Amino acid sequence: MFALNFKTSPLKTIAAVGTLVATMLLGTGCNALSKLKARDHLNQGVNSFKAGNYTDAADNFKQAIELDPTFDVARLYLATAYVQQYIPGTETPENKKYASAAMEEFGKVLKTDPKNLLATQSVANLYYQTKDFPNAVEWNKKVTEINPQDKAAFYTLGVIAWTQFIGPDREARNASKMKPEDPCPIKDAKDRAALKEKYWQSLTDGIDFEDKALKIDPEYENAMSYKNLLLRYRADLVDTKEACLADVKQADDLMQKALETTKMKAEKKAKAGGN
Repeated sequence: MFALNFKTSPLKTIAAVGTLVATMLLGTGCNALSKLKARDHLNQGVNSFKAGNYTDAADNFKQAIELDPTFDVARLYLATAYVQQYIPGTETPENKKYASAAMEEFGKVLKTDPKNLLATQSVANLYYQTKDFPNAVEWNKKVTEINPQDKAAFYTLGVIAWTQFIGPDREARNASKMKPEDPCPIKDAKDRAALKEKYWQSLTDGIDFEDKALKIDPEYENAMSYKNLLLRYRADLVDTKEACLADVKQADDLMQKALETTKMKAEKKAKAGGN
């Protein structure tokens, strides 16, 4: 199983936007001076960000925004500095404050630029990290509307569908006195029917989302792995042994393909490094 990682560095993404900043410096008098000072604080903040000093970075980004409230590049950096200080799964007031502060700054960017991809992706990721799955679904769909080639958003939508089903599936198996290794489907027909009514469509949609991710990147082993899980777990809801075995066979094939793809990529990487 592959873990999601949303804390990759945003510097390269934001840097592409940063080339536009020069046009913001045009002007005369105090306004131009304020913009120059704001750019200086941005640069200081970026240096601190690269060094991992996110508190100092955030302070500089805030000063840049105070000098130039229209400086959305600095606001994106500020929000991302808050994200870097947020620890998923930690429920302390301070930690929640980082998530709220980041969401607020991303929201301000989206108010002036509703289709800002980085801000939309970041909001989607924050909702996922805070386990607010309904909003995570909504915002990842917004990401795919802005960028239909965003494989990670489709992948995450599939992961959410599987994540929401794990608990109810385990409870139903336990109620039927089934061991984790016992074959599908769930023995109790009543429990199976109730789960099917509630989760069949979301699991099927999850499989479709992983298919879309794989259409964008046929070697996306993470999407293969989660499509495998979605098929394997959805098989608990079918009504016949034959249908169950067919889904499990497809899941096994996908898992094998994911392992082979991971091995192939590792070999390519090792070969490239050797040259």
